Amino acid sequence: MEKILSMKNQKVKQWKKLQTAKGRKEAGVYLIEGTHLLKEAIKAEAQIQDVIMTETFYQQSDLQLADEQIILVSPEILASLAQTETPQGVVAVVRIPGTTPVLDYKGKYILLDQVQDPGNVGTIIRTADAAGYAGVFLGEGSVDFYNDKVLRSMQGSHFHLAVHRGDLQQLIPELKRNGIPVYGTELNEAAVDYRTVSPTEAVAVVLGNEGNGVSKEILALTDLNLYIPIFGEAESLNVAVAAGILLYHFVG
Repeated sequence: MEKILSMKNQKVKQWKKLQTAKGRKEAGVYLIEGTHLLKEAIKAEAQIQDVIMTETFYQQSDLQLADEQIILVSPEILASLAQTETPQGVVAVVRIPGTTPVLDYKGKYILLDQVQDPGNVGTIIRTADAAGYAGVFLGEGSVDFYNDKVLRSMQGSHFHLAVHRGDLQQLIPELKRNGIPVYGTELNEAAVDYRTVSPTEAVAVVLGNEGNGVSKEILALTDLNLYIPIFGEAESLNVAVAAGILLYHFVG
């Protein structure tokens, strides 16, 4: 079991780089924080590289970990790595899995076009997990889903279903060629009420940017574009709320 007490330690410097998308991409690993996410990672047999904790946490922890995985650090170091105001005392370095998606062209998928708010993306992925979807694809312009706020919102759901980045303009025709209907979402007269579309065993639903919605280029590729009726005075729904409605509609 290693112990690190200096903020100037080279490992600490490397860990702090993982707080940026660039650092995560270069290193091929990301940080998770807290007992819940660590337990989810262990349960999912994720490739955990290091488990970094304070001595106080270590003394109180019931986690089943090999000593060689554990690195004890000072509270100051732990606080510099944590992204919450009151850290639990543990963070872990987890390897990013291979990014090449393997699709069996069955089941249900969510496609996100330039969805940028971390809380929205995390909530949508968590909802897709709860609804039994097969996977989520983040298109260009969407937030990095290893962002700490996305991870906290997902609550470990990325360990349960496939989450990939991809070019939606290439993915959508591929899904359609394999018999999966693809539905966009928009608020205009050309769209149809989602309630008129029957659930199917396989489906892909595209949700778009918080301010601009799904891009015209993506909407032009879909089989049909849907809208959720607004009965009050609000102009639109939050994208994560809209996702929840549509996700469960297509569960049937």
